[in-house]
Amino acid sequence: MIRKANAVWQGTGKEGKGVLTTQSGVLSHTQYSFNTRFEDGIGTNPEELVAAAHAGCFAMKLSFNLTGAGFPPKVLDVQGEIKMEEGTIIESRLILKATVPGIDQDTFLAQVKDAEANCPISRLLKTTIVVDSTLTV
Repeated sequence: MIRKANAVWQGTGKEGKGVLTTQSGVLSHTQYSFNTRFEDGIGTNPEELVAAAHAGCFAMKLSFNLTGAGFPPKVLDVQGEIKMEEGTIIESRLILKATVPGIDQDTFLAQVKDAEANCPISRLLKTTIVVDSTLTV
């Protein structure tokens, strides 16, 4: 399986601008710039997209894990946060609020730990990964 995206940048790093387009078309000439990356401009940025990708990947892997263990989740709400310092991503934090009927805390945490280590985006990132989780049964 191959997934594709395209970035087109015009101009300098600070004054320039770019657009991102994904194979699926969900992003289609979506704006990004210095302002959207380092300030509060309108558009997206690479770190925001990594946060979304990590949150989505983790949620899906955890759902597979929990279902395989006999505890299909009702809701997995995952917020992704990318922390960047001096031009380097130093942490990806996932904040999980899960509703999983019938599961005990130890089984839940084991499945979370596996998803944290083994979702494809976690395996791609070479940074600290932290998962803060809250379980409702």
